[in-house]
Amino acid sequence: MKRQGQALTLKNLTKSNVWDIQENDVFRLWAQAERDADLRDNERHYIDVIKSAFTIEEVKIDQPEVIRKYEARGCQVGQVRLDENTTVKWALKKKPIQRVTDLTWENIHHVSARKLIEVLERNFGGGWESLPQSIQDIIQSGFDISTTTLPTARLKKPGGLYDKKLADGFEVLEISKGSWTEAIFAKEKPVEEHAHARFSALEEATKEEERADDPEDDEEELPEDDPKDNEEDDEDGFDEDKLTEESYRTTFDTNPEDLEMQAAEVGDDDDF
Repeated sequence: MKRQGQALTLKNLTKSNVWDIQENDVFRLWAQAERDADLRDNERHYIDVIKSAFTIEEVKIDQPEVIRKYEARGCQVGQVRLDENTTVKWALKKKPIQRVTDLTWENIHHVSARKLIEVLERNFGGGWESLPQSIQDIIQSGFDISTTTLPTARLKKPGGLYDKKLADGFEVLEISKGSWTEAIFAKEKPVEEHAHARFSALEEATKEEERADDPEDDEEELPEDDPKDNEEDDEDGFDEDKLTEESYRTTFDTNPEDLEMQAAEVGDDDDF
């Protein structure tokens, strides 16, 4: 088995690519690693990686009837050598992905769109927005997700969004809400986008931490307001009800760099 052109071994097995392998692969990779001198030193790390995708039970009673019970539960039983003097039997079983809480940053890229829809259908009731934000973020790191809620009679109108999404390769989950139906469309992102999406999330979290730890941000002082300016503002009688759609649009269309320049100019004018 190869991963991105490189032969897969215990050394390059990660909590992400471990979801690509099956129980027999674990035993094979471990047997190959028995010849490596560093197996004992890194044994705990390798087991932790395997446990992220598999349940491992040590078979303490090595009898045929006991082995059959493990196999009846879907386990594969095999022998592993932990060191020169210790050999044990493991009952391995890959962890199922049945609930949305089983989805992780590591395994989401190893789930098909059809499988994702099955997981959502098994857990749903309230619609996409009922999912915790953390679960939505995980799903969207591996899938393009879009939703629509329409009267049930109009949902599958020929040539409408439903037909276009299906033609574009999306899987769909329909959630009935009385006379309305919510449709959740899911399509796997290209492989190259997976790492980028995960990196972007980590990068943003790192930036947030850096901003929180930056002492210069805490020391930055804003220009003091002139009391006279406040009196003039009060006289204007600003009314939020007068805001129009165009007001909001202007806010969103403004270039952030222009805003920073304007803010600097206002600060300079406060002195006169």
